[in-house]
Amino acid sequence: MQNNTSTMGMKKNVVLTVSAQLVSFFVSAVLNLILPKYVSEIDYSNWQTFLLYLGYVPIFHFGFLDGLMLRYSQYDYKNLNKPLVQSQFRLFLGAEMLFGLVGFALSFGMENEIYRQIVRFISFGIITMNVYAYASHLFQMTNRISKYVIFVMMMKLILGGGVVVALFCGANSFYDLCIVYFAASIFTILWGVSQNKELFWGTGKLADGTITELKSNVTAGLMLLIANLSSIFFVGGAKMVVQWHYDPLLFGRVAFSFNLVNLFLTFITAASIAIFPSLKRIETDCLPDFYVKIRRSMTPLLFVSLALYFPGYYVLKLWLPNYADSLVYLGVLMPMIVYESRVTLLTNNYLKTYRKERLMLLINLVSVAVAFVLYLVSAYVFDSLFVLLACLVAVVIVRSVVSEIAVMRIINRCRYAPFGVELAFVVVFIFAVVKFNG
Repeated sequence: MQNNTSTMGMKKNVVLTVSAQLVSFFVSAVLNLILPKYVSEIDYSNWQTFLLYLGYVPIFHFGFLDGLMLRYSQYDYKNLNKPLVQSQFRLFLGAEMLFGLVGFALSFGMENEIYRQIVRFISFGIITMNVYAYASHLFQMTNRISKYVIFVMMMKLILGGGVVVALFCGANSFYDLCIVYFAASIFTILWGVSQNKELFWGTGKLADGTITELKSNVTAGLMLLIANLSSIFFVGGAKMVVQWHYDPLLFGRVAFSFNLVNLFLTFITAASIAIFPSLKRIETDCLPDFYVKIRRSMTPLLFVSLALYFPGYYVLKLWLPNYADSLVYLGVLMPMIVYESRVTLLTNNYLKTYRKERLMLLINLVSVAVAFVLYLVSAYVFDSLFVLLACLVAVVIVRSVVSEIAVMRIINRCRYAPFGVELAFVVVFIFAVVKFNG
């Protein structure tokens, strides 16, 4: 009975979060398909540069938020030690404000006006985005997925609506987009605070054991944070090398391709967020069977999604002729959908559930180190963007396969034959994209 209840709860959470991500998908479609049409290529490139480096601000919480998820996910909201969590938040907020001020001060030493402004925006983002992440983690770890859905939808709708209004009013510069982004973040944070008042506000005195508990959370979450950031660095590292080595306009076009891939990954990320707290509540003996079921159901859908590339190629070429070259890059990157989805949805969640953060960290760090060397060689030795993107896809595939083998051994469900079939399909797909130019 308990297992059936857990299964139903997981399905409900997945449906709720995927529903929220439907909204995220359409907002992302606006940002990724409308912006390039009505914003200059250089402003779009600067906007993508800002988003690229903003994605690394979670490093400044040093694993605290990941530690909360790992150590408190089995508790409902009413059972949390609220004064203790709130006291940790106060220390966390003070640290984020300090890092933000340091970043803002460092920006005065930069000569390039655009980069100086980007650094200032990112410094502000260290505070706002980590507080936003704190509120988001509170909903997830206490399994209040319905409120998490509202939280995500609010952010996306305000952001998407704000961008449309800004474009309609003629505010289409990089600076305008950043202001809209932070306005959406702040309004959403305020709602998150209203739903978690006891975890944001408290007495002036720190609860007993706050420092010890904070250290425990950082210790527990640091490896997971590094693993997660290294996962982001697979794509971010490739984009960084492109941004360093090639001209801004080419970087903008490559970033456009990555953004379209991320549209597909939105739903998988949503399902992953719902699954982890549910996995923590399922009996250990049932986890292997869940793994097999999830893999069997998701793999065909992921491979079918690759076929959407071909009709999408012609539609996008008509809509955004300036980004026609990006669509070939997109075809090379599309197999990432299959393998990144599997890592996000399956292997990472299972490694966290079995508390194998060290193994997850080792796989990610080795993969990132190899990948970054390949990126640099591709750009600075071969000067080939295609080779760089191909290296990215290859490393993503290898990391996914290695991670999945590790999980299969843990749960004693080893089946290696599908890996060869899937790889053959991917090779044929990329060959078709490159050979026939979409």
